Amino acid sequence: MDLRQVDPKILVPNPANPRRVKPDEAYEAQLSANIREIGLIQPPIVREIDGRLVIKAGDRRTRACIAAGLDTIPVLVLDGDDANHDSMRAFSENIVRAGLGTVDMWRAIEALCGDGWTEDGIATALALPPRVIKRLKLCGSIHPAILDQMAKGDEPNERDLRTIASASREDQAEAWKKHKPKKTERVMWWDLARALTKTRFFARDASFDAKIATANGIIWEEDLFGQDGVDNRYTTQAEAYLNAQHEYLSKKLPKGHVILPVNEHGEPKLPAKAVKVYGEKPGKGETAGRFINERTGKIETVMYRLPEPKPVGKSKAKGKAATAAGAGAGGVTDEARDTGDTGEIETEAEFVQASSRPPVTKEGLKMIGDFQTDALHEALDKVEIDDHTLIALLVLAFAGDNVQVRTGEKIEPGQIYRRRSAIAYPLVSGGVLTFDPETIRTGARAMLKHALCLRDGFGMQSGPVARIAGNEIEAERFLPNMATQEFLSCLSKPEIERIGSASGVLPRQTGKATRAAVVDRFKTERFIYPGAAFALTSDEAAKLAESHARHNGDPSSGDDDPNGAETEHGADDASPDDADPADGDDAANPEEDLSEPAAPPRGMPAEFEQIAAE
Repeated sequence: MDLRQVDPKILVPNPANPRRVKPDEAYEAQLSANIREIGLIQPPIVREIDGRLVIKAGDRRTRACIAAGLDTIPVLVLDGDDANHDSMRAFSENIVRAGLGTVDMWRAIEALCGDGWTEDGIATALALPPRVIKRLKLCGSIHPAILDQMAKGDEPNERDLRTIASASREDQAEAWKKHKPKKTERVMWWDLARALTKTRFFARDASFDAKIATANGIIWEEDLFGQDGVDNRYTTQAEAYLNAQHEYLSKKLPKGHVILPVNEHGEPKLPAKAVKVYGEKPGKGETAGRFINERTGKIETVMYRLPEPKPVGKSKAKGKAATAAGAGAGGVTDEARDTGDTGEIETEAEFVQASSRPPVTKEGLKMIGDFQTDALHEALDKVEIDDHTLIALLVLAFAGDNVQVRTGEKIEPGQIYRRRSAIAYPLVSGGVLTFDPETIRTGARAMLKHALCLRDGFGMQSGPVARIAGNEIEAERFLPNMATQEFLSCLSKPEIERIGSASGVLPRQTGKATRAAVVDRFKTERFIYPGAAFALTSDEAAKLAESHARHNGDPSSGDDDPNGAETEHGADDASPDDADPADGDDAANPEEDLSEPAAPPRGMPAEFEQIAAE
């Protein structure tokens, strides 16, 4: 074997190279930039055949040297007596490798800094964004015992690492004492990160300007783990942030809007007897209330409607008098007739009817759908998702019941198609499909948020696929505390008592008192109603499998006609396009029609170009 200096352009690519699929352009560019900065570290291995130098190991390095503009490079020329090992050399060079762990990379960067390298110089030499180097240097803020565990190959995901590195050394040491694993176990990083979690409010969610921020003493920090191209500044000064939002809201309240107070759970307090309305703009007789969501720090809007006063007729007044007289004459006692929800006295017939009400009202189901959708979307923003899962979820999303798409995002109905086009445009900018991983990931997350929905009404529900997706990415962690008066009032008295018993709360004399006790029980904890869980029950999973078999013509499913008119859910499962406009509540609200406009003709690139220009 001898070492020669040759022009990389004369080297012949290896015809037996096991790497047939060209690596991502970003990796090719990174290798080329690295060679341009610090030179070629490992010479390619070649063999001289018929006067030509054929590469046996190092095709990528050779291409990178040519791209870097090197006139000559060193190569190792093999002897002629071991040609039978060439295929194994080429294969093993590509497969027998191990990347550096996070801790080793940090230690190497620290050593380079000790040798006089700057962070920008390291980033340039390795063709890495400077923020990646800064992020790795966060390991210097991690408690030594945690670093030792990470060095063993037991590393947290990026989200948990960010939380741990952002905490003080003292807090890390205290949390590590509680969550340190036994010798044969791995760390439950999620539990450790949860113990160190502090509320973060992001600058991108702030409505106030820099002047108000300065006046409130807010100091922004940079989230080095955040998504590229996004304002990743945040603060843990929760009180100052919320004060600044309140100051802005009081000064910039839109005309016709009102400021709503919030309860102890951070939820808006509506006026007495007000009914929440779901929509983008207030309609006739509706009011827009603005409040600050103390969980996210965002200024949000809720629409509500006050009921019109109903005159009491003579017969109704007479009925009320008779009811009162009956109660006084030894009928059903006041205590027995108190439903616990409104404190009103009911007739015997009303009492029997109330006892058989469903566990959750229609309004409660709507709230569950809103909670689930918001949590699912927040998880899609924040949870680390590997690429295979992301692609699978994206495919899953478009198998949803709601695909036309009637989106759960809060956008104007006429903008639904344009929204999808705007998401897709960055992936096909210039008329070709991008291979930039970050652009694809960003587009996939945005499209999933656009498609997956569990909101109730207007055919927006994605059905079980959204719950499966939410369960996969642990969206349940982002559900709010549901032990509130507003939500629990949507449950029946037996259901409230069942929840109370499961939580160690004994039933009270009235449902109202039991509900108050449950709210008090979860003042410092988060309660998730079992019906809001994302995971499918065994019955739901079985029903989904049965539906799949029936729609795919499986004889064992008992459906002799897989193409028949009946569907899994009967008439309720009909396509939104086939619905009778005279049926349901949707027809009564034509201004709220969320159906998707017809798709334009095939000129997609022109549509994308128009959106990009706007």
